[in-house]
Amino acid sequence: MTTSIAWPVPFILGPHNLAIDAVTAFVVSVLLACMVNAEAQAFASTFLGDSRVGAKDRFNFNVFLHLNILGSICYLVGGFGWPRTMEIDRSKFAHPRLYTAITRLAGPVANLLLAGIAASVVSLMKSFEWDPMVFLMVVGVNVTTAVYNLIPIPPLALGSLVSELLPEDRAKAILVQVGPFLVLALALLSRITPQGIFSPYLDPLVKTVFAFFRGA
Repeated sequence: MTTSIAWPVPFILGPHNLAIDAVTAFVVSVLLACMVNAEAQAFASTFLGDSRVGAKDRFNFNVFLHLNILGSICYLVGGFGWPRTMEIDRSKFAHPRLYTAITRLAGPVANLLLAGIAASVVSLMKSFEWDPMVFLMVVGVNVTTAVYNLIPIPPLALGSLVSELLPEDRAKAILVQVGPFLVLALALLSRITPQGIFSPYLDPLVKTVFAFFRGA
C-alpha cells in the first residue's frame, strides 16, 4: 500500500492546498472524525454504567449534532480538533475518575480504528486501480486527531485525564472552561510561529502512524 498523496500529513488548510478535491476530502474526513470520536465516548459511557433511555444527543449519527464550534475552527486552523463534549453523569460510574478517563480516551481510540478501516479500503481500491484520495485523507485526519489528543489540555483526551487527577476546586473548573479557547489559541500561534508549538513533537508521530497504516 504505497499510494502517493498530493498533500502533506498532517493536512492543514492553506493557500497552497485549496484544490476543491483536497478541501472536500478534508471536510468529509473531519465530519467522520468528529462523529466517530463522539459516538465512541457515548458507547463507552453507556457501557460503563451511564446509560440513558432515549438519549438522542448520544447515539445519533447526524454528525452536525456532534460538532463543536471551537473544535471545528481548530480543524481549519491546526488540522486537528474535537467534537461537542459528551455529557457524562459521573454518579452512575462505579469508579468515577477512572471511568470518566476511559470514556474520554475512547474517542481517539475510535479515531485510530477508523483510520485502520479506511487504510484497508485504500488497499482494496488500489487493487482495482481506483483513486483512494478521500480514504487516504480519512486516515490522515483521524490519525492526526488521535495523536493531537495527547495535548494535556481539556477538552482533548489527555487533558481530560489530567483534569480528572486534579482536585475538585475552582482552578479545575477554570481549566475546563478555558481549555478549548487555550487549545485554539495555541493552534493559531503554532500556525504563525516558524518552528511551531505542537508540530515539532507531534507531527513525527502522526507521520509514523500514518505510514504504518498505509503500509509504507
